[in-house]
Amino acid sequence: MSELFTNGQVWALLGVALAVILSGCGSAYGVGVAGQAAAGVVTEDPSKFAKVLILQLLPGTQGIYGLLVAFVTLSRIGILGGAAPDLVHGLLTFAACLPIGIVGLVSARHQGRTSVASIGIVAKKPEQFAKSMLFPAMVETYAILALLVSILAIFSI
Repeated sequence: MSELFTNGQVWALLGVALAVILSGCGSAYGVGVAGQAAAGVVTEDPSKFAKVLILQLLPGTQGIYGLLVAFVTLSRIGILGGAAPDLVHGLLTFAACLPIGIVGLVSARHQGRTSVASIGIVAKKPEQFAKSMLFPAMVETYAILALLVSILAIFSI
């Protein structure tokens, strides 16, 4: 059992799993709550489908970012090519995956709730769609920053 905790590849894979799981859970929640709001709007006015769909999809990007970090990491740790990491490199890889996992989880949840509010704007004033997109886009900024930190950290190991 102690060999498991001293295996660098295990730590790296745990980081990969957390990047995908946490950001994916956040995106699932965000897209889900925004989808509920979008469905209500489309029930009342089907012509607003495209606008509310775009707002619903925004929280899904964090899951994509987590998946991107996972693919990059897997290619560097010997799963999809590259060399298997030793313990130190495995722990560093684990740490490098955490920013997108944690920030992806939190930002996607908040972006989903912000998208719900923006969908409310579109429901009442569809001509304000462009302005309504800015609110969830501001939350996206932090997910992008976390993605950059994770990728830069992975490539620096």
